[in-house]
Amino acid sequence: MKTIHSRDNPTFRQLKKLSESARERRKTGQTLLDGVHLIDACLQVGLMPETLVLREDAATHAEMASLLQRAVKAKILMLSPALFTEISPVETPVGILAVINIPHGTVAEPPEFALLLEDLQDPGNLGSVLRSAAAAGVQVAWLSTGCVDAWSPKVLRAGMGAHFVLPIVERADLNALVAGFNGVTLAACLAGESLYDLDLKVPIAFMIGNEGAGLSPALVAAASRRFTIPMPGAVESLNAAAATAICLFERVRQTQF
Repeated sequence: MKTIHSRDNPTFRQLKKLSESARERRKTGQTLLDGVHLIDACLQVGLMPETLVLREDAATHAEMASLLQRAVKAKILMLSPALFTEISPVETPVGILAVINIPHGTVAEPPEFALLLEDLQDPGNLGSVLRSAAAAGVQVAWLSTGCVDAWSPKVLRAGMGAHFVLPIVERADLNALVAGFNGVTLAACLAGESLYDLDLKVPIAFMIGNEGAGLSPALVAAASRRFTIPMPGAVESLNAAAATAICLFERVRQTQF
């Protein structure tokens, strides 16, 4: 098994680009997964990593051996601890990364439960939103061009495997999707109907906007209805991840209980 010790090695330099650059990830159609949990989630849906990257001092751990047995078609590469730390997105990495081809987010049928995200900028927020969407049974998440890269290592970490069970469509034309959606499009705003007064048992697309600015006026105007989450406390708004989770699971409550 080849071990890389030099920062000038072209393979290491390419791994570093994938770790740091959204442009490089879009150009190559690849990204990095960090840790056993994400790689396991990837393998569970039948997606085979192109390469497994092991930290030299972690290659004999039992968890690593199990993943190696399952990812039989993946190339294996080892990095010195110092180089591995440079490309891992976490402070205390477990010692394994995977290079994967980014899946294409496709939806076979018109969705009845969708999520439109406009210009979300915080990787942790977006990852948490996608995790809640996957848990609630959302059938597709459409992301505007202004959203942070959904397949960045930080978003992947926060998503905890959601990326592999939720179709994600990046750089989507949200205005066109709202116009063509066969159901009710609901814009989350600071003023509007109460979320809890809405009938969510019909085809629904929730629209969530930027953490600071909210939804653009054009998208709000295009929505079927505007709604707000009642907040009796002394704050004006929730962060995007918390607001989205409340909305999605209110629909779960209405449709399943």
